[in-house]
Amino acid sequence: MKKTVLTFGLFSAVTVTAMYVFMCLARQSEHFYVSEILIYAAVVLLFAMVFAGIKSYRDQAPRGWITFGEAFKVGILISLVSSLCYAILWIILYNSIFKEFMEQHAAALIEKLKASGATAREITAKKEEIIKHAQLYNNPLSRAGLIFIQGFPAEAIMAVIASFLLKRKQPRLE
Repeated sequence: MKKTVLTFGLFSAVTVTAMYVFMCLARQSEHFYVSEILIYAAVVLLFAMVFAGIKSYRDQAPRGWITFGEAFKVGILISLVSSLCYAILWIILYNSIFKEFMEQHAAALIEKLKASGATAREITAKKEEIIKHAQLYNNPLSRAGLIFIQGFPAEAIMAVIASFLLKRKQPRLE
């Protein structure tokens, strides 16, 4: 189980981190919409890694079957490894390369809001929300928590769904 969890968890974390790097680079250019596509692709990838990890473990099970509990354990551990490693990698990148991420992210959000025809009141409210979020992000501990929860809840839900779909009952002996 350990090998499956580490393989799929680490692969997921590295791949999602790479996608977020490309997202940040896209946000710095005129191709802002590409960054949104990459975010959704990253979520699909997280789901796929949890599903594939549970399936891999099930297919290698010496008994030939796996319970919901075993499948969920594998899925939730993959999710934990993936989210934890992603958080560590993103913190390293944020502190070294993407120090202006929050400012660029805020500017992109406001620009998108303006382009959608938002009122001055809506823009002001969004700016206040962004300032509060930026203050949280400036604290290293809350930043780590925010980064961790970006993917983990969705991966945990996928672990439940995949566990239900991939469980196999013990064959009956007759």
